[in-house]
Amino acid sequence: MKCAIVYDFDGTLAQGNCAEHGLMDALGIDKKEQFWSDVKRLNTENDGDEILTYMALLAHRAHGKSLEALSPLALRAFGAGIPLFEGVKTWFTRINKYASELDIKLEHYIISSGLEEMILGSAIGGEFKKIFGCRFETYSDGAQPYWPSQVINYTTKTQFLFRINKGILNSWDNDSLNTYVELYRRPIPFERMVFLGDGDTDIPSMKMVRHQGGYSIAVFDEDKWDTEVGKDKAQKLISEERANYVVPADYREGSQLDVTLKGVLQLIHRKTSKSKG
Repeated sequence: MKCAIVYDFDGTLAQGNCAEHGLMDALGIDKKEQFWSDVKRLNTENDGDEILTYMALLAHRAHGKSLEALSPLALRAFGAGIPLFEGVKTWFTRINKYASELDIKLEHYIISSGLEEMILGSAIGGEFKKIFGCRFETYSDGAQPYWPSQVINYTTKTQFLFRINKGILNSWDNDSLNTYVELYRRPIPFERMVFLGDGDTDIPSMKMVRHQGGYSIAVFDEDKWDTEVGKDKAQKLISEERANYVVPADYREGSQLDVTLKGVLQLIHRKTSKSKG
């Protein structure tokens, strides 16, 4: 039985935005909050896409400071310093072992608006079947970025869920993506898919997976839980039927997330076994 756990990255597995760890310093961006304010202002002024705007602003800063900072090699090096939530580094070995005891072959995927090369360079970059993230196209020397080759925003994340569902692990094959495939022939049915995200940017994906018969788990940074905004967001995710569960982003053994995910895997195993019987 093949199942998939699909993760967002920033705020879900990693603390904060991955671009803030090493990359912004290399580009001379010392006022990070101001950078994100500039992104929102420019995006509003240009009536644009927020992810494209932030990538364009990074490229603009790179051309003024250090083009090499956006090269694939440099981004992977920055990614090695991304701080992860508690228990993330050992999570995959533990949860894979638990799944195998249920005769489940577990696959892990990332769909993120973060920079793909930084995620690949992180301490857990090798744990995933496929990482779908934002990318810069570079010149032949591999150093100078000149165009975003892949942009994943809040709603386009959903197309990559269908790619995983149909076993299309690339970003270019739209013919296969749009070809009708009987539900029982798809490698990973939505009923055997779990999506983990951290809130607003993941709402379309969480809701779609849930309404397709899968499971959505919203995680939150415990350090931010005491704010009214954080609690209100958690309540809305449940009351508006976006997420099945809301738990702290603590991946250690025995945590609420660990117990919840194991319970979901048991539920998937039971339902699938019952339908086959």
